[in-house]
Amino acid sequence: MKILISSSGPTLDAAFNPRFGRADFFITVDTAGGEWSAQENPGLKSGHGAGIQAAQIASQAGVEAVISGHFGPKAHDTLEAAQIRMFEAHGGSVADVVEQFKSGALHEV
Repeated sequence: MKILISSSGPTLDAAFNPRFGRADFFITVDTAGGEWSAQENPGLKSGHGAGIQAAQIASQAGVEAVISGHFGPKAHDTLEAAQIRMFEAHGGSVADVVEQFKSGALHEV
């Protein structure tokens, strides 16, 4: 499954960032093959609409699920319309969050 995780940095060792629209980076991970990539969040410093922009990035990346700590109402609605599942995590590194997801330990929003 291809997932997107909000992150504080561009590596799997980076700290998970619970702010979806205001995360520094997005890490996309293929949980089956282990391939991953990082993308800087272009909406990080925008005045408004950061959550919608982040949801659009997730949709364009073709992910099936997004993991963050909080989804604002507009981001939630945009992800839901794109049929992208949302999961909440609470801390650790991006790699930790991937393992939590794979083990079924994360709560689906």
